Amino acid sequence: MNEFLSTPIVYLKGIGPAKGELLQKDLGIFTFHDLLFHFPYRHIDRSKLYKIAELREDMPYVQVKGVLSNLRTLGTKGGQRLVAELRDETGMIELVWFQGHKWIKESLLSNKVYIAFGKPTAFNHQINMVHPNLDDPEELASKRYMNIMPLYNCSDKMKARGIDSKAIMKWIHALLSDSRLQLPETLSAPIIKNMNLLGRSEAIYEVHFPANLNNLAKANYRLKFEEFFYIQLKLLKYKVKRHQLFNGIKLGQIGELFNTFYHHHLPFELTGAQKRVIKEIRQDVKAGFQMNRLVQGDVGSGKTVVALMSMLMAIDNGYQACMMAPTEILAQQHFLTVQSLVKELPIQVKLLTGSTPTREKKQIYAALESGEIHILIGTHALIESKVNFKNLGMAIVDEQHRFGVEQRAKLWQKNSRPPHVLVMTATPIPRTLAMTLYGDLDTSIIDELPAGRKPIKTILRFDGSRLAVFGFLKSEIDKGRQVYLVYPLIEESEKMDYKNLVEGYESICREFPEPKYQVGILHGRMKAAEKDFEMQRFLKGQTHILVATTVIEVGVNVPNASVMVIESAQKFGLSQLHQLRGRVGRGAEQSYCILMADAKQSNEAKQRLKTMVETNDGFKIAEADLKLRGPGQLEGTAQSGILDLKIADLSKDTEILAQARLVAQELLDHDPDLKLPENAAISHSQAIYQKTAKWGRIS
Repeated sequence: MNEFLSTPIVYLKGIGPAKGELLQKDLGIFTFHDLLFHFPYRHIDRSKLYKIAELREDMPYVQVKGVLSNLRTLGTKGGQRLVAELRDETGMIELVWFQGHKWIKESLLSNKVYIAFGKPTAFNHQINMVHPNLDDPEELASKRYMNIMPLYNCSDKMKARGIDSKAIMKWIHALLSDSRLQLPETLSAPIIKNMNLLGRSEAIYEVHFPANLNNLAKANYRLKFEEFFYIQLKLLKYKVKRHQLFNGIKLGQIGELFNTFYHHHLPFELTGAQKRVIKEIRQDVKAGFQMNRLVQGDVGSGKTVVALMSMLMAIDNGYQACMMAPTEILAQQHFLTVQSLVKELPIQVKLLTGSTPTREKKQIYAALESGEIHILIGTHALIESKVNFKNLGMAIVDEQHRFGVEQRAKLWQKNSRPPHVLVMTATPIPRTLAMTLYGDLDTSIIDELPAGRKPIKTILRFDGSRLAVFGFLKSEIDKGRQVYLVYPLIEESEKMDYKNLVEGYESICREFPEPKYQVGILHGRMKAAEKDFEMQRFLKGQTHILVATTVIEVGVNVPNASVMVIESAQKFGLSQLHQLRGRVGRGAEQSYCILMADAKQSNEAKQRLKTMVETNDGFKIAEADLKLRGPGQLEGTAQSGILDLKIADLSKDTEILAQARLVAQELLDHDPDLKLPENAAISHSQAIYQKTAKWGRIS
């Protein structure tokens, strides 16, 4: 970055220390470069003037020309507002400012002609404009760059101090007009030519002050492409570097244990997707480099069997394997599943969690170091310093996004040579998010459900239908089925009006009395032994209804449970709703998910529930979630930094991202070290985009 662009923002004319501090705190703008790359969130076509009589409240941002009069401050301290009238030959509109009215009033003149620009709204059956921009018509005519006007994000605190979108626009225009400004090119000439991209300087100017909408589209494409290109370039370079640095364990043979299990002990026919993923894993582990593979599979798609067969590959070659899960319930579920699948094989499987008795832990530690234990399944307890393997060859992490980078790294360090790494998630990740967060990984998708599974029927019901829902639950229980009933909270909260677990449990016990019905309760505050007791009762069919919090969201497998009731469903995110729904539909019988919701909901909540009713496809749900919430809130990724995108949008720019990844891959294929003269600009510019995340990195 050149010296001029590195200048602190306080030195730009019109800003100074006080305004500069606000820009730093509220927008993260510290330098001239930061201001220049504070892009507009939209543009408004200001080439048209409307008459006041034409204004309606359903119109977007518009502008009208008239004479300003009757400026007055109304209300008491704390609730003051500035009000004025603007008149033309067709009528009058009221202008209102709730913030910054002191400096606004001082800057305006009565009986002067202004152009007011803003969003028409209605109050007391009269059209008005709240916080409009007012411009002198002659001054505006001289600023041709404002014909398509940029709008910039700014906080309420900034607006109160006179820093609004218009102020930011003026500062950026001053920067772009400064003769000292130099914006070096960051892409190579061949990429610019082949992709038909604008030059960087032209793109920066046009994205702020476009000559026309076509130029704006070209500028947006160029800058989004550049942002994605450098993210993908770093991820792909890291992938190449990892293969060069780590001489992975070579699992050369498919041995007796794998073949015996596959041919004689596999309880069901593998789906085509499972076979494909196992083949991809097999190709990795025999190649001689460390495998780093992400397996995505919708709830109930059979990831655990894929994990087991991967571990058998390691054991057949004289290595140990481990599997780490985020909760004790999930770890125990995996342990019981794996143990039952390999019970006929000479394989020692052990479970290690925080609740494992000290004496048993010591025995496990010793058996691990001697190599007696072949498979260790557990929670965070696996990464404790006392846990040492004789020869760890395969490390599997389930629901890996729930672990931090440092926690995962401790697991890979359990061996002198890095073990093969397989991470799994039952939370489908949208294609754009996967390419960005996990772009350095190989990805496999299990996109088939086992044969015989019937699609879960999802139904939306409101409180008025509660008695009918209870009747349906009784009919299912009479058929020998079981029911989950999930609440968002354990106890009542004054701030949240959700249905809560304690109150719900009591009402269910009244509606489903003993001895005919058995009702259990499960939540995160219970001790491990209590949780295990309740889960075992439910698993054995001794409990008809399990009232729980989202502790049962992941991993619980009770094939006889046919109904999932989710209370206050409007309060859950799409991903969580889908995970909860996946606790049923695991047997051959028809299963149901009943979403109990308030009649009054936000538009976003309505869209979430509508999506749940319309589809069981986890990947469609993930895409809908990305569009609704944006990438920063998905998968705990807000802390990652990689999603702090300046202009690109993961929910909308899928094709640009895919193109950028393809171009980055082709570049590295021809010039892996970026040594060719034509790539000097790219090599030099990498430092600009070094702030990419380690969040998705798994080793």
